[in-house]
Amino acid sequence: MIEAPFMKIGKDVKIGKNVRFSGYTNLYGCEIGDDCVIGPFVEIQKGVRLGRLVKLQSHSFICTGVVIEDEVFIGHGVMFINDRFPRATTETGTFKTEADWVCEPTLVKRRASIGSNATILCGVTIGEEAVIGAGSVVTRDVPPRVIVAGNPARVLRSSE
Repeated sequence: MIEAPFMKIGKDVKIGKNVRFSGYTNLYGCEIGDDCVIGPFVEIQKGVRLGRLVKLQSHSFICTGVVIEDEVFIGHGVMFINDRFPRATTETGTFKTEADWVCEPTLVKRRASIGSNATILCGVTIGEEAVIGAGSVVTRDVPPRVIVAGNPARVLRSSE
């Protein structure tokens, strides 16, 4: 039984064993692995998969198309983006629906760490054990075991 204040968890959410929530969470159509920790004010959208032992800090947004592997750390206020060319309306002036855009997948590999307030653009892979500096804007793939920072994020050094 999950008990935390003001949580909205859809019936289509798959939650592993020993997952801890802090409350004020919105989850729908996603899959959460065993032993994850989900902070307050987090939204996880449909199709997202979190592996085991993921720590997701407060105020983060994990959108459709994101896969996060085991033992990943996501800092406070991290934002993922899944649409390279977002628009509110179509060429004819009607509101866009799911059928009107292309969701570009993002992969965060095992043991990566993403610092607070980072923005992760769609269509990228963050390599195993990579570290993304706080406030960075990730616009392209990040190799394994490196530290990146800045806007756009650039490799600073190896994390080995």
